[in-house]
Amino acid sequence: MTASSHPNPRQKAPTELSSLFLLLKDHFQTLDQFLSDQVLAFEPEIRDIAAYCLENGGKRIRSALVFFSGWEEGPLSPGLVRLAAVIEMVHLATLVHDDIMDKADLRRNRATVAKKFGPDTAVLLGDALFSQAVHLATDFPSNEVCRYVSKSTRRVCSGEIMQTLRDKELNSNIESYRRIIDLKTAELFFVSCYLGARLTPFPSEYADAAGSFGRHLGTAYQMYDDLTDFFGNEEIIGKTLGTDLVSGKQTLPLLMFTERVGSEKSEQARRNILNGEPDAIQQIAHQMTDLGIFEEMARITEKEIFLATEALSPFKDLPPSTQLLKIADILRNQIKALKSE
Repeated sequence: MTASSHPNPRQKAPTELSSLFLLLKDHFQTLDQFLSDQVLAFEPEIRDIAAYCLENGGKRIRSALVFFSGWEEGPLSPGLVRLAAVIEMVHLATLVHDDIMDKADLRRNRATVAKKFGPDTAVLLGDALFSQAVHLATDFPSNEVCRYVSKSTRRVCSGEIMQTLRDKELNSNIESYRRIIDLKTAELFFVSCYLGARLTPFPSEYADAAGSFGRHLGTAYQMYDDLTDFFGNEEIIGKTLGTDLVSGKQTLPLLMFTERVGSEKSEQARRNILNGEPDAIQQIAHQMTDLGIFEEMARITEKEIFLATEALSPFKDLPPSTQLLKIADILRNQIKALKSE
């Protein structure tokens, strides 16, 4: 199996996600306008920089989780829009900081904030985005949103710090990997679903279940993303393959690979990619398949999706659960597409 062997099934999942997100067309338009309006909250001297960041929306997965976890028939809740904006601004701030640390020049096919305005400006813009997100969170009737968002922001940043330190170590393990992705990825999935559910009239037990769903889904999403670094299709997933290996990020597939072939061969594989050797990524993908790494990763990821759906099972008949479970099914289909032969 290679990264480009099966274009047809791999195109299915993004189509499914796009179709599902059509339900949120008005939601996203309202959110985009709300975020655009936030530019005026920044000082006039930096509004062009803030606008540059805020107008680059991306996939809006976390926003979709907010809207779907709070899904109700009738007019769109202004509270859900505000909450989605808060989560989105926190996420954008982390991306601005990530791009500085990764020395990335491009994100979503245009210059990163760090590349366009300089890393020093990017650091401070990320801080400003965090601050504005927390400020927006204070506008809710209770302090619950502010408490959860500020805590989640701290945990996401802690996860990034831990990953930065961990990638420099040689004794990384699966336990530390799972801890990091719980903080840096699953945390925002959790708070998106939990707080979105809290803004509905449904029982608090549903919000707890939605939060658990989000945490497991976020874990599965990160594991899937790590796997696509070797088995994905660049045109579909929108990123260059092999970047985790080149940058030294110790993802779970790479930990398994190094454990089974040894650090010397793993480093040689990295050099092959850096040197632009033909089929370097495909060779690693073949090795991972032969070593059982792909199947093990798929099994672990699918278990997280199962745990996510199980968390919602007592509330599966609620309208929000119906939409959230569709996202879980789509992610499951993405994994199956990667597994296709």
